[in-house]
This record gives sequence, C-alpha cells and structure tokens, in this order.
Amino acid sequence: MTESAASPNRRPVIVVGAGPVGLSAALALRALGRPVTVMEAGEQDRLRPGSRAIFVHRATLEILDRSHPGLAHDLAAQGLLWHTKRTFYAGREVFSRSYTPPPPGELPHFSSLPQVETERLLLQACKEAGVEFAWNQEVATAATSGDGVILATTGGTRWHADYVIAADGARSAVRDSLGIPLQGSRSDGWYVVVDAEEDPGDPLPVERIFHYAHPAVDGRNVLLVPFAGGWRVDLQLHDDDDPEELSTGEGLRGWLRAVLPAPYAERVTWSSTYRFLQVIAEDFADEHRRVLLAGEAAHLFAPFGARGMNSGVPDAEAAANAVHLAMSASGPARAEAAVTEYALSRRRSAVYNCDAAGAALTHLRPGPEERARLESAAENAERDPSMGHWLDIAPYGPREAAPGNTIYKY
Repeated sequence: MTESAASPNRRPVIVVGAGPVGLSAALALRALGRPVTVMEAGEQDRLRPGSRAIFVHRATLEILDRSHPGLAHDLAAQGLLWHTKRTFYAGREVFSRSYTPPPPGELPHFSSLPQVETERLLLQACKEAGVEFAWNQEVATAATSGDGVILATTGGTRWHADYVIAADGARSAVRDSLGIPLQGSRSDGWYVVVDAEEDPGDPLPVERIFHYAHPAVDGRNVLLVPFAGGWRVDLQLHDDDDPEELSTGEGLRGWLRAVLPAPYAERVTWSSTYRFLQVIAEDFADEHRRVLLAGEAAHLFAPFGARGMNSGVPDAEAAANAVHLAMSASGPARAEAAVTEYALSRRRSAVYNCDAAGAALTHLRPGPEERARLESAAENAERDPSMGHWLDIAPYGPREAAPGNTIYKY
C-alpha cells in the first residue's frame, strides 16, 4: 500500500455502495462499535426508477432490528401487509388462503414497500448511528495486499481501507477489478415488470394474485402483488413475443387493461424487461481476505421467492461480523480465517438460493412432463387441496432454510 496512515482518505472500513445491502452492512458495523465510511457513486438525493425489491421478509426485518432497534417496526409501518393470496389456473381459482394479522406490536411476516422507502429508512438509521458518507465517489478499481485495500475512483481520488465490504451491485467494479468471475447462466425467456399507482378512487382488494395461463392475455403467466402505494405486475412472455412491444405504449397498456381495471393502464410509473441471471461469484472474498463481496456484487438470482435483497441483508450482517472478528483477531491467520468463513458460508447460502430460484424458473417454463403435472394438479385442486397448495407455492421455490444454515434463512 502506498497511502500513509495519515492520509485524509484512509479509513478502517469502507463499504462500497449505498443500496440496501451497503446501508445494512454499515449499520451492522456501527452496532459493533466500528467506524465505517460508505462510498456511493451517486448523489445523496439520487432518484432511482421503479419499486425494485418490494418484499422484505420477517427474517430480514429481524436482522435490521439487531443493528438498529426499532427499524423493523418503522419498515413495517411504512409497508403493506396483505393477508390473502389467490392462485388461478386458466382463469379458475385453484387456491386461496387468508391469514390472521399479527398481534399489535409483533413483527409481521413481511412488509411490502418500494425499495426507495427501505433505503430512506436505512439511510436515516445510518445517519443516526454515525455512519460517514462519501457521495459522488464512483469506484473504478480496487487493489489489495496483505495489509489493506486501495480504491481508486473515476474522479482520480484514492481511498485506503483495512477492509472493504463491496456492495456495489450487479456490475460491481470492485469485483471486476479483483478478477473474481461470476459463474452461472442467463434464464431463457423474457418478463415484463410494471409498477402502477393505486387508483385512490377505486382501490383494489389487498391480495397477492398469481395466474397460470391467464386467459385474457393469451395464456401468459401473471403475478399481481400490492405494495405501499401501488401494484407490481409481472408478465411472463411467450417465446415468440417482442419484449419491447409489450413493455411500452399501447402494447403495454393493452395487456395491463386485461389483468387490472382499465384506469391502471394510465397509472404506470415504471416498466422494464428482464431475462434473469442465475450467477454466483467464484469467491466471496479476494485472495488477501481484505474485500468481502455482498448482495448483488456476489450473486444474482431470478426474483421468485424474493431472495435478492433478502439474502443480501444477511450477507451484510455476516460480512460486518467477519470484519469485526478480523480486526479483533490476534494475528493475520485468524483474521483471514474469519473472512474465509464468511466467504464459504455465504456462498453456500447463495448456491442454495440460486438453486431454489432455478427450481421456480423450471416450474414457470415447464417442459411437457412438468406441464402435464401442472394440468393434473389444477384439475384435482378442488377435491385435493394439497394440489392447489402446491400450485400456489411452487412459483417461488423452496421456502425452508438452506440445510445446515442455523443463522440465516436466506
């Protein structure tokens, strides 16, 4: 390392990225008594499009509450909790279930709110906890050695840290500059994802609805999920569909009017198209065990089961704990062991989450054998409720924790 200990840009720990994962890591470090600086490429008041990760699991709320007591209830209060879910097959309901709301004061099973709101509350908590922020600091490269990390920004500034948690997203410059490859594949088929504002004059029932082979949109699968202020609508395209045509203009409004009341077609605030990546970093730490990858810098999954942010927040807490142990260790071997344990354990969880999301993808794009199973389950759902239950849960992949994972569910 060429930076002196007196350098104004030298920090014990730097977190790269001020998304939910980076903010969660910073908050966890402060809860452990560690000073931390968050470097973010954008401005403090940057506007990011779309509701993005809307589903915050209870397990994630509990993790955040460990770092900042009361944060979980703030997130729950800002979010929406739907108590009923319904599943349809070719227009016929095959499953429905309603749940009792949690008792007052108890955390809900989840909170559904736009990611921008989650980030706002996390940022507020970080400021209260004394996290330092460096805005407009886009990292271009990272270099490591046995005694630390040098981060160089696109503006030419150099930062020096003993440890770095890289939470700089799917196009992580930190991961790329360290030469850590992503392993996996891209899913077949396209999806259109839409946000539509709630119609205040005629609000819809607060229910999660999944349609297999929706008859009003030529047998495409459709997922409707309410969140605070609006609706997330996912349309699974046929192989010969044009994603551009169905994600813009009248092509978008036409199918949206078929699955929601007509006013919602004029209330679209964001739309995008996706083919989902299923990839995992080869290693979650650099060779010197000074950089820890977290969140989408370490893994990308298809969104079924909401494993993205909800596995990134466990990454964040585990990375903070590992850095804390490494900085407290009696020697370099013990410090490296703490980071290696993080890299191995969180990569195992990522493999499980990737496989679970992959199972959901296979279910949603079935071959002949799986399609026959789907049709049989739909035909028998009325007399065998277990068939309807399977149709309801299968699009989200396995819900239990990874085998051997006693700390985190995701």
